[in-house]
Formats: sequence, structure tokens, C-alpha cells
Amino acid sequence: MTSPVRVRYISCRTHRDVARAIRDMSIRGAPAIGCAAAFGMALAAKERPFKRSKDLTVQLEKARLCLGATRPTAVNLFWALERMARVYKNPKILNLPMALEQEALAIHTEDRASCHAIGDAGARLLPKKAVVLTHCNAGALATAGYGTAVGVIRSAHRQGKIKRVYVDETRPYLQGARLTAWELDQEGIPYEILTDNMAGHILKTEKLDAIIVGADRIAANGDTANKIGTYSLAILAQYHGVPFYVAAPFSTVDRATPTGAAIPIEERSVEEVVKFRGFSIAPKGAQARHPAFDVTPAKLITAIITERGVFSPRRLLR
Repeated sequence: MTSPVRVRYISCRTHRDVARAIRDMSIRGAPAIGCAAAFGMALAAKERPFKRSKDLTVQLEKARLCLGATRPTAVNLFWALERMARVYKNPKILNLPMALEQEALAIHTEDRASCHAIGDAGARLLPKKAVVLTHCNAGALATAGYGTAVGVIRSAHRQGKIKRVYVDETRPYLQGARLTAWELDQEGIPYEILTDNMAGHILKTEKLDAIIVGADRIAANGDTANKIGTYSLAILAQYHGVPFYVAAPFSTVDRATPTGAAIPIEERSVEEVVKFRGFSIAPKGAQARHPAFDVTPAKLITAIITERGVFSPRRLLR
């Protein structure tokens, strides 16, 4: 868990610990959720001795349901759980705990490699002295270690291409201000934080070269779910003629979901809107909405940057 105040590591010793960490957003970001869920399954296989393989399989199915119930929008969660299920449902595997741990480690290693590839592919899209805007946190803290949207910024910075990064604070959880700004600060990348309602003014008055965001689920037609506020940015980008890029691994593409209309949108606690760190910022009893994500139509997305290359949203699955 990271904040501008301190960095703290949380130990998860059971799959339920992992599920709790995902649910309360100690672990967040689609790729990181997928990696954590995979390790949660590996933990489930080691939580107690099993005399019969059937008992272990039952425990693993329960663990998969527990982890799968944590957050509905990020498809990487279900992708990772399905990948782990293929391991424990394989009758040819004799040592399931070891096999599950190896699979979780493979998912983690693959995500780091894909993020580096995404970063390098995205950096090629940016000009020298680029000014970019990003939303929420799609960096190392949201992945296995390098980042997707922030990975593009990191790669471009290492090539001497980044002049400035505008970071949306990203209400109500403030992942931009608390996490992305912290990551950029660690890398020595120049940035300025914006409140979310400043983005339109900045696009109108400053020269921006790109908006780069992450994704929690990409439908088969290219519609993309990401942190709430992303859709508004895409509309602003189109109006002002600024390229709007989505950076995500192919594991975020959900072939089974035809369009964004079918993506489930998580509704989180009203308390997260009307309070901050336990202090009320609204009248007592105030009602609020808290959809955690919105869906950006494919027609508003300039390109989707993946570890396999850069694609037009409509050509992503061709």
C-alpha cells in the first residue's frame, strides 16, 4: 500500500487475505488484481494439508469463487482465475500446489514483460518534448511492476521525450494524486497535478500531445472500461484534436463481451464520496453515486497500445 505519506507492505497469508486486499483496494489496477488473484489461488492450495486430491479441488473452487466476487469490472481478475483453474483441473498434474505457484509466477513475469513492451510501443507514438495527460494510476503499483499508461510515460522519459505530465487527481479515491504523482516523483519525471474538473481548461489553453490512460476491460469492439472520468477525457480529447491512447495488455481484452454496454460497472460505497479519510465533506445523510468506472466508446479512442503492438480499436481482434 502506497501513499504520499508512507510505503507499507501488506502480507497476505491466505486467499481470503488476498480477496480482502483486492476488495478494499489495497491491491488495485487490473493487471495487479490478476496477478494477486493468481497468487491467492496458489495460497489456497497450501493453507492446510489435504489427504485427498478431491478435497483440494473443492477448496480451490471455493477460493476461486471468493476471489472472483471481489471486483466485477477488471477482466484480468477472471482471466487469471480461469488460467489457474485450467491447472488444477488438469488430471495429469500430480503436485498441484507447486504447479499453481509456478503458474502464478509465470503470470507475474509475463505481466512485467508485457508492460515493458507496451511502454516501448507507446513511446514511439510521442514526439520530443511531449506534454501528456494521464488519469488515475496505471503505473507500477497497478501492475506487476512497470505500468501500462505510466509505463509508456516512463519509456518515453528514458528516451528524453517527456517535457511534462499532467496528472488528474482522480476523485474520489485520488489514485492520480496519491499514486501516479508519487511514481513520477520517484522516476524524476516532471508533473503537475490537476483536479479532474481542470482538464478541459488545460486542453483548451495548453498544447497537449496525448492523453494516455489504462483499462480495466476492453470489449470485443474496442469499447473500453476504465476509472470513472475517462469517458469525459475522451470527449474533451476529440473536441480539442488531441490523440487519446489506451495502454493495456492483451489479457485486458474480453472477447466474450461484445460491446461496452455489456461491461459490468462496479458501484462502490457512498462513504468514499462523502467522506475522505473518515472526515465528512458533505452534509450528514447526503446521498451520492459512486460508479467506479465508465466506458469510452471505441470511436473516441485513437489507438490501443498493447504488448503485441499498436492497434486501431476496431482492428484489435482481427
